[in-house]
Amino acid sequence: MINTNKAVTVFGAYGHTGKFVVAELLKRGYTPILSGRSKDKLDAMGIRYPGLEIRPASIDDPNSLDKALGGAIAVINCAGPFLDTATPLIEAALRNRIYYLDMAAEQQCVLTTYERFAKEALDKGILIMPAIAFYGGLADLLATATMGDWATADAIDIGIALDSWMPTAGTRLTGQRNTSRRLTFSNKKLVFVSDPPRSQKWQFPEPFGLQDVVDFPLSEIITISKHLDVCEINTYINLAPMEDIHNSNTPPPQPVDDTGRSSQIFLMEVVVRSGDKARRGVVTGRDIYAITAPLIVEATIRIAERMIKKTGVVCAAEVFDAADFLKSLSPEHLLIDIPTN
Repeated sequence: MINTNKAVTVFGAYGHTGKFVVAELLKRGYTPILSGRSKDKLDAMGIRYPGLEIRPASIDDPNSLDKALGGAIAVINCAGPFLDTATPLIEAALRNRIYYLDMAAEQQCVLTTYERFAKEALDKGILIMPAIAFYGGLADLLATATMGDWATADAIDIGIALDSWMPTAGTRLTGQRNTSRRLTFSNKKLVFVSDPPRSQKWQFPEPFGLQDVVDFPLSEIITISKHLDVCEINTYINLAPMEDIHNSNTPPPQPVDDTGRSSQIFLMEVVVRSGDKARRGVVTGRDIYAITAPLIVEATIRIAERMIKKTGVVCAAEVFDAADFLKSLSPEHLLIDIPTN
């Protein structure tokens, strides 16, 4: 189906990741509506993009949110902490009957989105998609593509390796705001992560090799458990980036090319096990913040063009062909190695 409405409201457009999203939408032929809580920052961004409409809005003012979303086909929420911004923006999306996407890594936020909005979104035929970002959505897509034609699995283990992690101001703020105890998935139930969290070694492909890793479950635990039949889901990350993010003196990401990407390298490996069989899938790329833009914009375009299997509150891997979705981002944004089923 040809989509004639190319307008997408980007809330938090002036943020670090929001700027990547705006640039990616323009690159893909869509028209961002610049929105967010700071009129001054929006005006400054408008100088760079003089042809784009600016609509300041506050999460405490439903009327301003309605004006920000009016006439758009979707809203992409780039403004964390999502524990604060997701609910008012989803409510506005439902009032205006447009699609909603965010990049929430916070587990409680994603749980609330499913629990609070699933029925209304389904009744209205609106798609609400949380957690389509490096943390959350990418792991779910990779796990689903790797699992392939298996109907069930015993375990999905996700290993993340970063050479560094220079956190944005939004990441810092989210870390302060998100005080909920982390959840993992065991015996087909959400359970609290052990304290202290588990640690082990993970043999990553090069360039990372053998790494010490620690439990690091984020929103992918919630989304994967909603649509894949699996007993155990675990997410681990190597120690170097955790040391960076726990150090208050670690600077924010610095651009090293004309796209604004940093030099950070990431690798994500998923191992899906069923009995004595195992499948592995790997993606590699640069800059965990920058990669979120092509992920969420690709999802937005597929939704806008009705390339979806269902509505309601859903994750990307549930409504798209996960392998096809990842391949559409390769090799420009990702290098992928997934099994052929």
